[in-house]
Amino acid sequence: MTARSLDDASESRIPPSGHRKAALAAWIGSALEYYDFFIYGSAAALVFPRVFFDPDDPATATLISMATFGVAYAARPIGAVFLGHFGDRIGRKKIMILTLFMMGLSTLLIGCLPTYAQVGTLAPVLLVVLRFLQGLSAAGEQSSASSLTLEHAPENQRGYFTSFTLNGTQFGLIISTLVFIPIASLPEHQLLTWGWRIPFLLSALVTVTAYFIRRSLQEAPAFEEISERDEVHKLPVVELLRDHWVDMLRVASAALIASVSTIGGVWVLSYSTGAVGLDRTTMLWVSVFANLVALIALPLWAKLSDRIGRKPVFLIGSIGSAVMIFVYLGAVSSKSYPLIFLAGAATMGLVYSASNGIWPSLYAEMFSTRVRLSGMAISTQVGFAITGFAVTYAAELSGSDGKNWVAVGILTASMCVVSSIAVLTARETYNVPTAQLGMKPGTRPAQTAEREAAAA
Repeated sequence: MTARSLDDASESRIPPSGHRKAALAAWIGSALEYYDFFIYGSAAALVFPRVFFDPDDPATATLISMATFGVAYAARPIGAVFLGHFGDRIGRKKIMILTLFMMGLSTLLIGCLPTYAQVGTLAPVLLVVLRFLQGLSAAGEQSSASSLTLEHAPENQRGYFTSFTLNGTQFGLIISTLVFIPIASLPEHQLLTWGWRIPFLLSALVTVTAYFIRRSLQEAPAFEEISERDEVHKLPVVELLRDHWVDMLRVASAALIASVSTIGGVWVLSYSTGAVGLDRTTMLWVSVFANLVALIALPLWAKLSDRIGRKPVFLIGSIGSAVMIFVYLGAVSSKSYPLIFLAGAATMGLVYSASNGIWPSLYAEMFSTRVRLSGMAISTQVGFAITGFAVTYAAELSGSDGKNWVAVGILTASMCVVSSIAVLTARETYNVPTAQLGMKPGTRPAQTAEREAAAA
């Protein structure tokens, strides 16, 4: 039996609607869970400096608030090791449910926290602890959803189906921003006392909804097969570090492309409403518009990667973003709202989506089923930990008046260049059979050789 036969056998275990159901469940779950994660970014830029930190030193308060946003990214490598290990041991579905409840509970509790005026320095300490828990959860979310979706997907549509994980993430960002728009429009006193809490308290509804969707998911057939053959590694990270360490470095470096999202989303919101003096509600609408464009662009870029390859599509996004970030930041500094909407949609919605839409398949295809979730989770979260603090680096580079956007653009473009170089060195995998992913070219899966020997 050939590797292709094994893939056909795996696909035969999935009901006719299974490919779409897995993608839809990953999309909805990611959207609802990342709603929780992203509302923190809006609050960190617009509210938290005045709620959880010393109001007498606004510049320092803003800097520290941006740093708390990055705390979740520092937590993600830790969560990746833990969640990745168990995801490759007990299955993708269980991890997806665990991360859901971790994210929902920590987000709900943020909405219940006392303020700096009420309890002093205890307030930011509690905020950091809960943000850390959010990071632990996010570490396993995208990797488990991407792994499960890829392992359900038809051979020639892996890019398209796995793109729905990121498409859901973008939708979560849209929902969180739409929720924050009326909140941001509240009078100052109402916003800072009770208004900011509403998006966080709504996470209880988000968590319950997402649970009922995810509990009906079928475990990935590829994982079930290795479980049935008792091929699940007791310590997946050992095999990962032994056989896939080069790909781990590639993925960690490629993941720096996420700096475009953190700078273009969180830092730009703080910069535009602070140093530039733009209307915060309008800038939130810029984010919504850009992400609506992304919802359309993501699956289209992913479909293209199924036809011409992952690498060229990713490089269009990474190299293009290195150029377009200057266009976007320049537009914001110009204070021209039409230009800002156009540049934001072109940069964050269209160009960046080329990389953002296909990294779930590109990264997942570098690892075998035995270590896929661990490999994706640990590698991406190392890169994301760096990009999570990009907003803090940007706050420093922008100077005391916060207006040096060129330096911020150079920082972001540099990370895009590193990401591009990493992907250039990778193997093209869009036409590699699923059973042979993560293996050296020309190597047959062990079970294939065993079945051929038995047949002989």
